[in-house]
Amino acid sequence: MASETPTFDVHYDGESKPVLLAGFAEYGLAGLTAVDYLVEQLDLQPQGHVRAEGLPSITPFESGTPRHHSRLFTSPETDAIVLVGELPVPEFVAEAFADSLFEWTDRDGIEEIGLCSGVPFAHGPDDHKPFYVATESYQRQRLTDTDLTPMHGGYLDGLNGSVMMRGLTSERPTCLFTTPAHAQSPDAEAALRLLDAVVRVYDLELDTAPLETFAGEVSKYYTELAQRVERKGDEQFPDDRMYM
Repeated sequence: MASETPTFDVHYDGESKPVLLAGFAEYGLAGLTAVDYLVEQLDLQPQGHVRAEGLPSITPFESGTPRHHSRLFTSPETDAIVLVGELPVPEFVAEAFADSLFEWTDRDGIEEIGLCSGVPFAHGPDDHKPFYVATESYQRQRLTDTDLTPMHGGYLDGLNGSVMMRGLTSERPTCLFTTPAHAQSPDAEAALRLLDAVVRVYDLELDTAPLETFAGEVSKYYTELAQRVERKGDEQFPDDRMYM
């Protein structure tokens, strides 16, 4: 039976690093796709996981082998720990998750946090680029020499809002890299824009060609699907559809 108060425990056995980069299962899966691609391309190794108690959970698996839904990766060659969060975090437990995350970063000496997340908002073609929402300490430390665009205005809720508020109150340099995301999952084009921001800020060498190819395939699929739906809508059907 689920407990009344959901809790999260971070288990990490790797070397302490100054940076945490995280992405979660949110709208369009852009942030999750971005950090998962970082793990693959930088050849990061699993060093820990986040355990959730008291809420419906999932156990992903691949090729018959189960894995933790929220995993921590790093390597001796990188200064970052990457959190790949496949468990959707409901809004009502976002604060509990953020509390556990900051308790762990305090224990392990992590100095700054970067989140990757695509968000749904009305936008035009010129807005297909990465934006940031960052604490002033993060802006001074990381963004002074970049040409990344700040998000104009609004508010953050859910997990992004909870993490950012804790970064603000604790004076921990914290940043949300964000970009418009679409309903199709995964929105690989949005993930590419998030990776572009991370690469520019952290000076990473990353081959994005495989993800660009995948993004093209996804875009082509949804374009063709929309065309088929449109053609179906133009077809004339008899009034009696009992047997259709």
